[in-house]
Amino acid sequence: MNEPLGGSWNAGRHPAPHTPLDAGGAAEPAVLERLHARLVNAAAQEHLLDIAYRIVDTPIGPLLLAASEQGLLRVAYAREGHDAVLEKLAARISPRILLAPARLDRAASELEEYFARRRTHFDLPLDFRLAKGFRREVLNHLPDIGYGQKASYAAVAAAAGSPRAVRAVGTACATNPLPVVLPCHRVVRSDGTAGGYVGGPDAKRALLELEAAA
Repeated sequence: MNEPLGGSWNAGRHPAPHTPLDAGGAAEPAVLERLHARLVNAAAQEHLLDIAYRIVDTPIGPLLLAASEQGLLRVAYAREGHDAVLEKLAARISPRILLAPARLDRAASELEEYFARRRTHFDLPLDFRLAKGFRREVLNHLPDIGYGQKASYAAVAAAAGSPRAVRAVGTACATNPLPVVLPCHRVVRSDGTAGGYVGGPDAKRALLELEAAA
């Protein structure tokens, strides 16, 4: 993902404010870093930082993490297009989005522990605004599938109170805004085959193998 100048992201791509230039005509990185830090701090103090984001490297590729003041809002794979995900968040939630890693420190730490096999469940405040209705019901039941375990789409549909809604469970998993944290990778077909996954088949296989090896 190509970071905008200063590390912030804005749906309108507004020009950056004037910054000192080095001899080559480029803004000095240290100055940009300080200005960005001041911008993030000021926005947070004034409660103007509606969505903070950062990118974390993981064994299944870079993941975009985005959080509101209420909690973790989005986890996105690179194949989803991180810029496209930020565009959608700006349209659906708020255009006041900044690269502000500190808000995501806890989420990043728990993900690191998970991939190191030191964590079997996540304990993070979550913001469910991107999931509604039956899809939200499905997401609520995903953490009930234990670490290293699997459940069929049919079993999840029954647990969510709609035994016939197997396809709807598949749609809910495919549109899960918080993959890995809400473990839709543990939902498989009734014949035991993996089925689809928002992060792609390789990522789903890697996550299941990671948990099986613990």
